[in-house]
Amino acid sequence: MRNLRFRSAAATATTALVAALALTACGQTDTASADTKPDAKTTSTATSTPKDDSTSKPDEATDKPQDSSGQNAETASSNSGGKGAGSDTGKSNSSNKSDTRTTCTGGNTKVTVTNVTRPINHLLVTATNTGKGTCDAYYAPLLGFDDAQAVTQINEDSKPQAVVTLAPGESAYASIALGGDGSPDIAAYKLSVHFAGRANQGSVGSPANLTLPKGTLISDTTSVSYWQSTMADALTW
Repeated sequence: MRNLRFRSAAATATTALVAALALTACGQTDTASADTKPDAKTTSTATSTPKDDSTSKPDEATDKPQDSSGQNAETASSNSGGKGAGSDTGKSNSSNKSDTRTTCTGGNTKVTVTNVTRPINHLLVTATNTGKGTCDAYYAPLLGFDDAQAVTQINEDSKPQAVVTLAPGESAYASIALGGDGSPDIAAYKLSVHFAGRANQGSVGSPANLTLPKGTLISDTTSVSYWQSTMADALTW
């Protein structure tokens, strides 16, 4: 009986020990499971890419949009601005070219001849620039009355200090002293107005052919003044 009780007690102790070991093993398994179970918040933090100022901040040199040639758009725009400046310069040169002076002729002016009341026995010749550029009225108009073979004499005392330059729309003036040193007594009907060149070696360009005011009389000493910039200056001769 004592052996049976001893064995029963030993078996009971063994069973208790096994149960304890089993419980311990289970506890360790639960702990390991709990330890190895990933924490959602921790995982999210661990897997997120850390912020790197050197990579997240755009590089000013490389972040600018580029054109098809690889240039930064800003640089290309600056270069384009330079070309624009070149274009403005070219425009200016073109404008200067259009303002190049030419000689006034019957082709780029409108010429008229009119009577004046003062001084008596005088006509006024007016040449108005009808071209797009500036023209110079050199020396004096070269006049031919009717079929005269010689050019009407020029009053050298009327020579101005400078050549008369006409912008588009401006006019030059010359007076014709019909009597000259005498009295006009020769009837005249037509007048051709030629323009002198810069070298004053004959006429240049086309002439203006005009009809004289009715009743015009000339003389052998009729003279014409140099081109003047104002009507008043022309009529002093």
